[in-house]
Amino acid sequence: MKTWKTSRDPDYAAKKARVEHLYALADGKVVLEEGEPEVVFRLDEFGPLNLQPHPGRQWAEGGGKGKDPDREPRPRRRVTYTRPHGVRHLFAAYDLAKDQLYGHVKKTKNRSKFLEFCRYLRSLHPADVRIAIICDNYSPHLTTKRCRRVGTWAAANNVEIACTPTSSSWLNRIEAQFTALRHFALDGTDHLSHKAQGSMIRRCIIWRNKHAADHRLRTIVNKANVA
Repeated sequence: MKTWKTSRDPDYAAKKARVEHLYALADGKVVLEEGEPEVVFRLDEFGPLNLQPHPGRQWAEGGGKGKDPDREPRPRRRVTYTRPHGVRHLFAAYDLAKDQLYGHVKKTKNRSKFLEFCRYLRSLHPADVRIAIICDNYSPHLTTKRCRRVGTWAAANNVEIACTPTSSSWLNRIEAQFTALRHFALDGTDHLSHKAQGSMIRRCIIWRNKHAADHRLRTIVNKANVA
């Protein structure tokens, strides 16, 4: 499997080594040298966020033989053959050193929105503090021959954009945070508007940052974290 990935991405080893080095910096396992990022963010998009019933556990009165004969039947899951309200996307970043999650819900997922969120992350620290943003190889994250906005912005703002190797998004530790976010904010819900769904996600992020040591949260994250 590793040979296949290397053949698909000639820079596989170099990208993987750089990401792991940035993790070591964030974890305090290596000495910070001059020119190295002092802050490391893991960034990714979560979605698309649809308005549909999400399966999950919830409190409900018992059924079957133990059912109360006077109780009305449980309502069936809402059918969503058509979804005219579109989708939303969550741009999120995870600061491992601070154990904090940041997120903005957007209508679209493109290079402009990516840079908009990167500018927000840049504003969290003084301009002289070098930061690194780890993300996957989704095209809006990259500098291309046709559009060099990402590279130009990063060079002008003391930012390093580090991409995970092809087919290795599991190296991005924010994926485990998404597993917890899905569990606490979406499982067992059926929001009728994007405003209500976005509010639930934002409240979950606020709760998560205030209770980063919560046993239930740590159990889900540790189980999902592979990098």
